Amino acid sequence: MTAAGSAHRPGPAGASRYPPIADHGLIGDLRSVALVDTGGTIGWYCCPRFDAPSVFASILDADRGGSFELAADVPARTKQFYFPDTNVLITRFFAADGVGEIQDFMPVVAGSAEDGRHRLIRRVMCVRGSLPFRARVAPRFDYGRQSHDLSMRGGRAVFESPSLSLSLSASTPIETDGPDVWSEFKLTEGECAVFALDKLGDGVEPRSCPIAEAEEEFAATVAYWRRWLSASRYRGRWREMVHRSALTLKLLTYAPTGGIVAAATTSLPEQLGGERNWDYRYVWIRDSAFCVYALLRLGFSEEAAAFMNFLSEHVSRDCGGPSGPLQIMYGIDGRTELPEVELSHFEGYQGSAPVRTGNSAVHQLQLDIYGALIDSVYLYDKMCQPISSDHWEEIHTLVDWVCDNWDQPDEGVWETRGGRKDFVYSRLMCWVAIERAMRMAGHRGLPADTPRWQRARDAIYRQIMRRGWSPRLRAFVQHFDDDVLDASILMMPLAKFVSPTDPKWLSTLDALGRTLVSDSLVYRYDPLSSPDGLRGQDGTFSICSFWYVEALTRAGRLDEARLAFEKMLTYANHLGLYAEEIGQTGEQLGNFPQAFTHLALISAAFNLDRALG
Repeated sequence: MTAAGSAHRPGPAGASRYPPIADHGLIGDLRSVALVDTGGTIGWYCCPRFDAPSVFASILDADRGGSFELAADVPARTKQFYFPDTNVLITRFFAADGVGEIQDFMPVVAGSAEDGRHRLIRRVMCVRGSLPFRARVAPRFDYGRQSHDLSMRGGRAVFESPSLSLSLSASTPIETDGPDVWSEFKLTEGECAVFALDKLGDGVEPRSCPIAEAEEEFAATVAYWRRWLSASRYRGRWREMVHRSALTLKLLTYAPTGGIVAAATTSLPEQLGGERNWDYRYVWIRDSAFCVYALLRLGFSEEAAAFMNFLSEHVSRDCGGPSGPLQIMYGIDGRTELPEVELSHFEGYQGSAPVRTGNSAVHQLQLDIYGALIDSVYLYDKMCQPISSDHWEEIHTLVDWVCDNWDQPDEGVWETRGGRKDFVYSRLMCWVAIERAMRMAGHRGLPADTPRWQRARDAIYRQIMRRGWSPRLRAFVQHFDDDVLDASILMMPLAKFVSPTDPKWLSTLDALGRTLVSDSLVYRYDPLSSPDGLRGQDGTFSICSFWYVEALTRAGRLDEARLAFEKMLTYANHLGLYAEEIGQTGEQLGNFPQAFTHLALISAAFNLDRALG
């Protein structure tokens, strides 16, 4: 959103140790990201890439995590907004004697001669009156586990740890304080100051960042994002929210490989004080495939092509693996091992331990990923350009494997840790995998074992209709031969498995509305009725809420769909960003921002706008 108010926070004395998750904006350079709260503090930054150990992580431990504070040094109201049509974040301070702002951005240099440069720039300006500011840069390397040396060299502060070195240049005098640096300065109307944090090493020479250079970098970064967004073909309702979601998905793209991470953070809790804290800084096949679908809808084809290349170059298809030819997730560089480790020295967001890195769900069997992936390839082939013969051979191999393995229990789309079950959604997406491949083969005349594929596709359909339907609930259910509802079933009409006006589906939609929907917000399932191996509850899942909007739309219930969509928009933060879940009182929960939520918003808006005419 290009102009909106944020939470009104008092000066530093009253600031919370943990700002609400929603009180953050996101900046990035297509290799890493930083979270900036509404008080001007960077509380999350990993350098030089999404999955690197943190440099600033006060959002996970206010005392040990490290931060980059920059704010007015007097009591002030604050507001945040994005510079229009960009990922440049502006934090404004309204004080008694003046108005100031911080312009936070990371220059995008991927593919340029300076590809190895990683730079975070903070431009401070006084736009009215006069205003004192304070800055404190307190890095804590390797999730706060490594100490560092601090030295002053040629006016720059250099932070050196065993694994990473950073250089801070500033246009104002800076002082050292133990391992940290600080600065206090006053600006009058029209004056500005600049802080630039650079990674050292890898053949990139350190340099200062004078005010004139910062101005040039700002203009270049604005131009990059506006040029990228100009490729969008979307002209419908809610365009600003749709474009903010697209810009967010682009920020979650790792340019060197084309991988798309599920979220920017790790271990932000799905329940305060609970154990549902996971590391989402990896490439989930499902999430990335859905992202490709959403971006293709808007006209962005380069991201889809880059993801196809990621699959070809970085994903091994060893059919002998325990989870099939595909893992459910990979590192952003394609690595397959993502060992889960608990950082016991971090207290977690608002005390919500454990803090985890890595993800042990990596070797789960989740059959739905094959449908998500092949559906995205089908759409790429249809909307962008025909896939290559090599890609088709890879798809053929995947479909053959699905035909042999669809009829087995798995951990399901929600990555439950309570044992494998016959999840209906997993069967549904196996049906999608085979059906979309058959469409591609028929349309392009590609070689395929069509009789075998058709037998498997039809067997899945009949099994879902026979065992995935509960006569008692008059609804499709979470897993076979049981009476538990699950919001993933909302994908049935979206995937074209069932007509959106089929009586069985309309009955299912009503049952889901009665059981899992609260003020347009949708719970995934009830953990009490369907234990998932974890303690506690979680909030409503925002992707499911947007799926619900789309299901209502396709069923022709447009007034309900529009109201549900408009309500969902009120749960976005002040910048139009969403975490994974919404809590009981409307607070954002889980990792932030979440690709799943934003891609589902795009799809729901696209379909609802088209239906409204």
